[in-house]
Amino acid sequence: MKKKIGNQTIIFPSKPCVIGFYTVGGIKEGKGNLQEYLDFILEDDNFGEKTFEKAERKILEETMTKAIEKSKLKPEDIDMLVGGDLLNQIVASSFSAREFNTSFLGLYGACSTMAESIAVGACLIDGQFFKNVLCSTGSHFSSAERQYRFPLELGNQRPPCSQWTVTGAGSTVLSDKGSKIRVVSSTFGKVTDYGIKDVNNMGAAMAPAAMSSFVAHFEATNTKPSDYDLILTGDLGKLGSEIFIDLMENKNYKMGANYSDCGHMFFKNNQKTFQGASGSGCSAMVLNSYVFKQMQKGKFKRVLFGATGALLSTTSSQQGDSIPGICHVVEFEGGHE
Repeated sequence: MKKKIGNQTIIFPSKPCVIGFYTVGGIKEGKGNLQEYLDFILEDDNFGEKTFEKAERKILEETMTKAIEKSKLKPEDIDMLVGGDLLNQIVASSFSAREFNTSFLGLYGACSTMAESIAVGACLIDGQFFKNVLCSTGSHFSSAERQYRFPLELGNQRPPCSQWTVTGAGSTVLSDKGSKIRVVSSTFGKVTDYGIKDVNNMGAAMAPAAMSSFVAHFEATNTKPSDYDLILTGDLGKLGSEIFIDLMENKNYKMGANYSDCGHMFFKNNQKTFQGASGSGCSAMVLNSYVFKQMQKGKFKRVLFGATGALLSTTSSQQGDSIPGICHVVEFEGGHE
């Protein structure tokens, strides 16, 4: 069977299985729309640590450990750890990997990292290189603010087009057998840049990349939006998802009621996050809580998940560069025995 279709899409004939997943959310996240689906909600966003960065690392470690437990495996059964975060040199993920005696692939796709890690993990399993792969992604509001914007102590005002980086993480254990939820295919995104330079408007910067990847996926698989029970973009927020809908319509793909965005759906309106949530932990948490749990119940049988990332840095922004975007799309199928 031909596994690559089109220029960017891979079909997984073995349909790697989702056998374990776990999420940890911060205090604000625990009061949002996902509160009943999150596995663990922090009472302190420092998680008992002295710095936000160390707290982010501990959150990741917690989701990794618990996802393995839920999969009924032991840490030594994991053949590969694939993951990333938003900190410089993805230190939260690489430092967390020290605690697991397994091979590690560190990825950086900004807020697209959850989809990227699952796509890479599925490739490794479908190619019969590994049996069990742990995919993990997270972020922390306070560490991201300190790195990308301003220290919290300054109390800077947030513009209306901004989003709120979530504190939390999600981990998925993929295996070659053993679950009702399967990974069917993946479309690896291309870097897309429409010239957006506003570092507070991540949705506008990432929406073109989402459009590019979803159109590529629909064309390669010969499907349309209505073929899926749920279509999710990751972290475009309210404004970005509206732009995405317009861009898709210009390509003759009308997004219906089955479409939502992880960033837009994450927080409640009274939580004052303006355009909603962002951060690599956002789509990781939505996928590993709400989506997978609803798929287990049989509510969704065919899900298209496309996490988006803004590939900027503080250096590139200060030098006046525009903000490139990326989006990786993963198709999940439920209902298997």
